[in-house]
Amino acid sequence: MEDSIFTKIIKGEIPCHKVYEDDLTFVFMDIHPFTPGHVMVIPKKQIDKYWELPDEDFRAVNDTVKKVCKRIEEVLQPGRVGIKVIGIDVPHVHVHVFPFDNMAEYNRAPDMNAEPDHEALARMAEKLSF
Repeated sequence: MEDSIFTKIIKGEIPCHKVYEDDLTFVFMDIHPFTPGHVMVIPKKQIDKYWELPDEDFRAVNDTVKKVCKRIEEVLQPGRVGIKVIGIDVPHVHVHVFPFDNMAEYNRAPDMNAEPDHEALARMAEKLSF
């Protein structure tokens, strides 16, 4: 299987704004965020479908999602922290975790053609890193 863009990020072949990493998971800023503070939680193993993750990796991803939700809540103090497992764009399990205050923010579609604001992403990654 060809490496996904996320595998290339994990390997350091593509730059990212990293927030967290452990033996099984990796967290980085989404370059087209739903809201400021939107991160991606991914397993280090490239698996296409969430439910196909081996049990250890499934638990690790969900444990990391929980840690990231608590970190976003602590640092950014939003009304809620949302989670979406969409899995269409990249054949590598990824969980979107993001702060939001209302359903319009939760359902917001990012402008995928917009140039990423790397300065803002770097500042947010620094705030959220743990």
